[in-house]
Amino acid sequence: MRKSLFGTKSPTENVRPSSMVIKYSNALIEGGEKPIYMISASKKSSQNPSQTTKRKSPRGVSSFTPSFGSSHPDLENTQLEPSRLLNILTKKSSFVGSFISIPEIQARNKVLKHCGLPDEEYLVLFTQNYKDAMMLVGESYPFFKGNYYLTIIKEESDYVKEFASYKEARVILAPETWLDLRIKGSQLSHYFRRKCKHTPKGLFSYPTEVNGTRYSMHWISEAHRNSWHVLLDATALVVGEDQLNLALHRPDFVLCSLDNAHAHSSKVTCLLVRRKSFDMSASSTPAHE
Repeated sequence: MRKSLFGTKSPTENVRPSSMVIKYSNALIEGGEKPIYMISASKKSSQNPSQTTKRKSPRGVSSFTPSFGSSHPDLENTQLEPSRLLNILTKKSSFVGSFISIPEIQARNKVLKHCGLPDEEYLVLFTQNYKDAMMLVGESYPFFKGNYYLTIIKEESDYVKEFASYKEARVILAPETWLDLRIKGSQLSHYFRRKCKHTPKGLFSYPTEVNGTRYSMHWISEAHRNSWHVLLDATALVVGEDQLNLALHRPDFVLCSLDNAHAHSSKVTCLLVRRKSFDMSASSTPAHE
C-alpha cells in the first residue's frame, strides 16, 4: 500500500484498462454535428455472446446487473457497484474525521470553497492524477445494458467510457458544440429527454472549460430534471482563482485540479462525490460473485 498524497494510506491503484475492441456507427441527427455511438465493447472471441457473460472488466473484476427500476423517480441513494470508490466512501461516511491529516483538511476546505459547495453534502477524495479519478467513477457507477453514458469529454481523456461500454451501457460521444446554448443546445436537451425505462437514465459528463471557452452550469440542472447523474470536469480551472458557483446545481461528481505543496507531484486531482446521490452504507453493498 502506498502513502497517500497527504500522509495517509492511499486507496487508489494505478491500474491499466485492458485492451478492448470498440465498434462504432454514426447516429443520424438532422442538422449540426453527429454524435458517435459506441455500440459494443468486447474481447476478441468466437464464442456465442451467451457464453461470454463472465468477461474481465477494465479492472479485471466481474460485473453485475444492478436492480434499477422505473419505480425510482429521483436521483438519490443510487447503489454504486462494489469498487474501490464505494469502499472509500463507506469508510469516510462511517468514520467521519478519522485518519485525516491537517493538510488534507485544508485542501478539502479549499476545494469546497472553490466550488461553492457545503462540506456536509460532499465527500472529497484526492488521487494522484486525472486518470485515477476517472477510473474510480467508471468502475463504481452502475452502468448496465439499458442505461446510458453521454459524454462530451475528449475521447482520449475519458476513462469512464471503457467501463460503460464493457458493462453494455449505451455510450454516446457527443460533440463539444452541443454545449453552446446559442447553437446546439436543443440537440443536447433532446438526448436528456429521450425515453428510458430505467431511472436514473445514466451518467452525463462534460467539461466546464475547453481552450478558454467556459460552458454553462445550466446543463447540470437540465440533466437532473431529466433523471441523469452528472460528472462535471472542472480540472481546466485554477482552484483559488477561477471561482465555480455550483451551489444551485449540485453535480453528483466533480473533478478539480489542485496544486500540491506537500508532495513531489505538482498537482493532484480531487474527486467530489455528492452524499445524497449515492448509497454509501456498507450494509447495502451487493454481494460480489
